[in-house]
Amino acid sequence: MSRSNDDAPIIRPARPEDAAILAQLVNDAGEGLPLHLWEKIATAGQSGWDVGKERAAREEGSFSYRNAKVIEFGGKAAGTLIDYGIPDDPEPVPPDMPAMFVPLQELENLAPGTWYVNVVAVLPQYRGLGLGSHLLAFAEATATQLGKSGMSLIVADNNTGARRLYERQGYAQTGSRPIVKDDWKTEGRNWILMTKPI
Repeated sequence: MSRSNDDAPIIRPARPEDAAILAQLVNDAGEGLPLHLWEKIATAGQSGWDVGKERAAREEGSFSYRNAKVIEFGGKAAGTLIDYGIPDDPEPVPPDMPAMFVPLQELENLAPGTWYVNVVAVLPQYRGLGLGSHLLAFAEATATQLGKSGMSLIVADNNTGARRLYERQGYAQTGSRPIVKDDWKTEGRNWILMTKPI
């Protein structure tokens, strides 16, 4: 938990009731790709957002509230962080992995042993308050406690605002792969791997 005074942002474990906000934030961080994929697996009478909320509320799975932290500002959920360690010796990309995910996995594998920021996102009305920097600092503190030697994250090349934030925090581009779009509409052309030694 993080609290320095009564006015400071608070970082806490996510809860099931955060599911709707988590779905929104994960979609924002994923440049709209999560919603695109959720819509593909939605059943009759179900929206893509319904799928995202269900997945966020799960007890297990990579996208589960149990793997997320929420930053509160003024007593309200304002952003999220999902982070984890990349193994020192990552598994090769499976041959049956969907093509859209291959470049992302290839980039993750280029940062073995780092602490990976999978999602860092803040709701639009809370941007510009330093909450993204606060979340990144929290992730870095976790990595330091765990003895990791570096940080890593992936961002789309057209997300200039996020890239500037990461550069201000000491991240630098160390790899890129073309975005596989299939029928997903995005202005991005490449996924960018950014890393930072700690």
